[in-house]
Amino acid sequence: MKLNAKQLRDVDEKEITDKLMTIKRRPLYFILENIYDTYNIGGLFRLADALAIKKIYLCGQTETPPNSRISKSSVGTDKWVPWEYTSTAVEAVSSIRYKVSGINVIAIEQSPKAIDYRKFYYKEPVAFVVGHETSGVSKEALKLCDQIVEIPMFGVNRSLNVMVSLAIVLYQAV
Repeated sequence: MKLNAKQLRDVDEKEITDKLMTIKRRPLYFILENIYDTYNIGGLFRLADALAIKKIYLCGQTETPPNSRISKSSVGTDKWVPWEYTSTAVEAVSSIRYKVSGINVIAIEQSPKAIDYRKFYYKEPVAFVVGHETSGVSKEALKLCDQIVEIPMFGVNRSLNVMVSLAIVLYQAV
């Protein structure tokens, strides 16, 4: 079933419960740490739906649904993608390692320890950690990651939007 933006926004959650169970979800997870912009959060829900990921972990100061701005920018996919709130990304990483055997936890962050995202082999199941639009992924969360990957930047700008960064890396991974 494919729905356009209007259909996604207008769908009744009670009508979709059974349909949600039929979506074959990929063993991919997002861990969003202190994402400030609700439009980024909505865009990340939309990306998560596009790839049928298993779950989004919303951590720390990240807003959670129901939220009109998240719903608007996600075009309603916030109703379709499973999500869970945790107080910190560290808690989310610990939880996912307990629940998902053999999970690889990958941070998308600029760091001296990072490698070019195109040179990493992404083995599912995998969780992608992204952080605050200005301060990035916390040092505590980075310590728990198996790898840090980054997108090379060739201009004067130091980084890309968090949603764009995750989309680039995610489509490389799959």
